[in-house]
Amino acid sequence: MRVLSLSTYLILFFAVFGNSSYADVNAVEATIDRNPVMLDEAIRLTITADGSVERDAFDSSPLLKDFVVGRTSVSSQTSIVNFDTKRTTVWTTTLFPRKEGVFTIPALTIEGKRTKPIEVQVIPVQEQSGVARDYFVTTDIDLTEAYLNQQLLYTVKLYLSSNIERGSLQAPEMQNAEITQLGEDKQYTDIVNGRRYQIIERQFAVVPQASGEFILRGPIFTGEVMAANTNQRFGFFNRTQQINRVGPDITVNIKPIPSDIDYPWLPSEMVRVDEEWPQGDVFVAGEPVTRIVTLTALGVVEEQLPDIPEFYPPNFKLYPEQSNTTTVERDQNLISQRQTSLAIIPTEAGSFVLPEITIPWFNTLTEQTEYATIPARTITVAAANTNSTALPQVPDTSSNKNATDNPTLQTDTSAPVTGEEKLNNQTAHIEESGQNNSVYFYLMLVIAVLWALTLIAWMITYKKLKLASVAPISAASYSTNTFQHGDEKSAYNHLISVAKQGKVRELDNALQQWLATLNDGKSQRAMPGDIAESAPLKSHMERIHKLRFSSSAKNNNNEHKELSENLKSLVQDIKDTRTAWLKRTKKATNTLSNLYPAS
Repeated sequence: MRVLSLSTYLILFFAVFGNSSYADVNAVEATIDRNPVMLDEAIRLTITADGSVERDAFDSSPLLKDFVVGRTSVSSQTSIVNFDTKRTTVWTTTLFPRKEGVFTIPALTIEGKRTKPIEVQVIPVQEQSGVARDYFVTTDIDLTEAYLNQQLLYTVKLYLSSNIERGSLQAPEMQNAEITQLGEDKQYTDIVNGRRYQIIERQFAVVPQASGEFILRGPIFTGEVMAANTNQRFGFFNRTQQINRVGPDITVNIKPIPSDIDYPWLPSEMVRVDEEWPQGDVFVAGEPVTRIVTLTALGVVEEQLPDIPEFYPPNFKLYPEQSNTTTVERDQNLISQRQTSLAIIPTEAGSFVLPEITIPWFNTLTEQTEYATIPARTITVAAANTNSTALPQVPDTSSNKNATDNPTLQTDTSAPVTGEEKLNNQTAHIEESGQNNSVYFYLMLVIAVLWALTLIAWMITYKKLKLASVAPISAASYSTNTFQHGDEKSAYNHLISVAKQGKVRELDNALQQWLATLNDGKSQRAMPGDIAESAPLKSHMERIHKLRFSSSAKNNNNEHKELSENLKSLVQDIKDTRTAWLKRTKKATNTLSNLYPAS
């Protein structure tokens, strides 16, 4: 018989008994962290299930009747003690009371097990108004009764007695309303009940989209503060604790549109309409004029702005552009604008009346209908100037031909020319002159390009000629091809002059050229090996280069002084080297002459 190992027994044990321990939920318990609770505070509800359960087994919908349910977190823990496996699942959620009174957290069911109901007492904030609170939220609204689409100014203030680690403030909520934050948050300090608070103020524009009675739900603040712990010696080990506060709800009554309103509904405290004529007040038949009309309304969104009426005499041709709308925030109010641009072409000369532009609106302050108006105005349209008298005299045949082909040049009482035809003829004339101007422009452009190329070529040639004029002089004075034995003195004098004048940039080249003459032109870039006295020159040149390219040489007086001293020493070493070379040269000449005695 085969003997099973200990590990096999353990596997079978957990397979049999472990699964049976996860089969059912043994017990479920619900607890809250405080009771009673003030209206603007939150309740932390904790539900603990003993046994195997799915993480989504908790259903918070039964709590929505009397509470606002916040975010729910879930955690699980499994432990094994003496082969006894125990699993626990914990749900933690935040509940915000909707109003004052006594409420019951109903029994909650988890996998067939039910919790016990919990009775919660919600007390008003005013009962503890004399007690300084650490954190709280207040709400305020400018109007509790308003008309449909009328803007309401809603203000939220968050009071903090100490700094918070992090936090967030949700926006208020209201059914059938557009809620927009106005501007940036304001931060300041104030003393309330003898305690100093840091106050964060935020404002919202609430525009109701339906009539009736609505509850404007206060915003919820969630933050974390440092939890005091006297057992910790070091502050950075302190743990944070979460705080939750909710602003008070506000009930508002939104009145419907009055029954006697027979125009597009526009409730506001101020509405105005303005016009602009960019071309001024001069009107000529056949010439287009742009008229810009702007409608501005306070406390409404751009979707509520009506179209701007456009009525003009039949003697005008109209070419409207698409209107533009926008909404901005200024001084705690929404400001909306609609702007229309219209090209107007008078077709006849004469005096005409542009009718007034009238836009009705409802003044929410006086509760009366008012009108934003651009008054009617009379404009005078001058006849189009055809410039017929300014045309040069031409023979009769061509004149008759032009008179036949171009009606605008006729001076008799033949069929009148309309403003549109004049506009077309003027447009053709402008296009023809524009083509001539474009040809002239391209011709001038080609000339400018050719001139620029000539200038560049001249500059390049000038530089080459300059380099060519400089190079022969340098080569004639210092090249090894022209420096023979008799030219050593010229190279030497040039080197001494460069060294005494401190021309460090030319020093190296002058030194190499002189040494090349000493070495019979065999090397320009190395010290002659047969001149032992040239070793100090290497040392001086290395030191001079080091001082020249030092990063602090430009601002260091000591290094300037040291460079000057090295140049003086270099001059002396050059003289010593030349003296030694002259002696050896003379001696070598005498020695060579003795090798060939006279016969």
